[in-house]
Amino acid sequence: MQKKGKLELTWVGKYDEEKPVEPRILLEDTEKSYGDPDSENMLIHGDNLIALQALQQDFAGKIKCIYIDPPFNTGQAFENYDDNLEMSIWLNLMRIRLQLLRSLLRDDGTLFVHIDDSYLPYLTILLDEIFGRSNRLYLVTFKQGSATGHKAINPGMVTTTNFILVYSKVKAEWNPNRIFTDRGSRDKRYGNYIENIEDKCENWRITTLTAAFASSLDVSVKAARSIIKNEPQKIDEFVRDHCGSVIQLVNPDYKSVGATTREYIDKSNAEPDRIFVQKRDGLSDIILIRGKRIIFYKNKLKKIDGRYVTGEPLTTLWDDLLSNNLHNEGGVDFPKGKKPEALIKRCFEIATNEGDWVLDSFLGSGTTAAVAHKMNRRWIGIEMGEQAYTHCKKRLDSVIDDTDTNGISKAVNWQGGGGYHFYELAPSLLVKNDKLPIYQINPTYTFNMLCEAICKIEGFKYKPQDVFHGHSSEKRFIHVTTEFVNAEYVRSLSQHLDEGQSLLIYATKIQSDMMLPENIEVKKIPKDLLDKCNFGSEVR
Repeated sequence: MQKKGKLELTWVGKYDEEKPVEPRILLEDTEKSYGDPDSENMLIHGDNLIALQALQQDFAGKIKCIYIDPPFNTGQAFENYDDNLEMSIWLNLMRIRLQLLRSLLRDDGTLFVHIDDSYLPYLTILLDEIFGRSNRLYLVTFKQGSATGHKAINPGMVTTTNFILVYSKVKAEWNPNRIFTDRGSRDKRYGNYIENIEDKCENWRITTLTAAFASSLDVSVKAARSIIKNEPQKIDEFVRDHCGSVIQLVNPDYKSVGATTREYIDKSNAEPDRIFVQKRDGLSDIILIRGKRIIFYKNKLKKIDGRYVTGEPLTTLWDDLLSNNLHNEGGVDFPKGKKPEALIKRCFEIATNEGDWVLDSFLGSGTTAAVAHKMNRRWIGIEMGEQAYTHCKKRLDSVIDDTDTNGISKAVNWQGGGGYHFYELAPSLLVKNDKLPIYQINPTYTFNMLCEAICKIEGFKYKPQDVFHGHSSEKRFIHVTTEFVNAEYVRSLSQHLDEGQSLLIYATKIQSDMMLPENIEVKKIPKDLLDKCNFGSEVR
């Protein structure tokens, strides 16, 4: 459907206007917090919509990378709804969460969303609308299984893949890291060898790789060919150990190279037994023989997970991340929901560096937080289910204790350490009266909780100091009270303000006919709070 010149996906309920969700305060459960108390990492138990709203004040524009793996049907994703609901409900639920996630991202941040083929088309259009089509970076195909077992019995095709949609917040600001993957086998195009690499290149003697391998073993070339066929790992090891001497000869693109390079190519063709070198400032030299450029195998070797392998640039087909030991990762069982640690590691390698903030609002078994912890990223994980206790906490505690040796632990040389703070979402600030159709302050709230909650709702930083409970700038303050506020009360507070400063007062009882200075505003609890957001809704 086209509306106002823009293509978009529409569904029932999309344009229903509702107030924002209440931004709840976070209550630390110090008995569940674990490890280094100075850690900034956060494990939050509660509905992710409310938690994302709660994070806005402190983390808007600060998260470098978000990875989410939302359940692929509403019954799994949101426990207060029945299974198999219409797609419109799933889209509504995802839309508001994605909007909040986008606001948390830095301008140079990256979003990874893991999804299956049935939801992929709808989610793509939804993300295009929220993030902008121009910020869609890649569609990654992730091979998560093989055509074996019960899936292979049914007629037709076997589904073995999921997908990862990758978006930037502002593409012009996006600056990913360059990533290579293990090619898995030697590049056999490199079939030549320089016998005397230490000499000046004009004096190099070039032979075949097989002949050089045979010489290293003091066997005949015929015997070397037999070894290469029957024990290929030996020639692979030889190539790695002598990568600076292993080469291939490549025909340059004569038409696209510069005039100087063409002159050298012409000279090399004219004198095929001589090696020519074109020196270039700021670039690697071009070395030619018989009109062909010498390319070194050492430039193909990349250090991946602590060892040098034949690397190739990362593509959008991720079929090299095996899940055959996935059930053991993290020491927790999470059937059909757990993703390999290597998958999350790759996302973080592309989009983050050490110390960056990463977030997962569908934490599940805790994989994202575990990987972030092992990679020295700061992390926020949100999980609404009981697995926040039974899976996430258990898994992260073992990471900190260095008893989790699975997953990426060996690849990143994880030695344990660090910590996190465990938070519960506070209940709603305002609740309906049992006997009257009115809202009242939640009786479980202490005065300090009341002050912090109102500060968060009004966008103030909660920081009690003197008579004030928070500030939104150096000149704007807030005061909360359950006492009766009259003109004399206001006058006493005004004496703590300097010139150019202003004050917002929230009170449960207010004199109705007060004359207020221009720099002071008084609001009533709960009446004026009800206009700010929805209270008491757990999921929407």
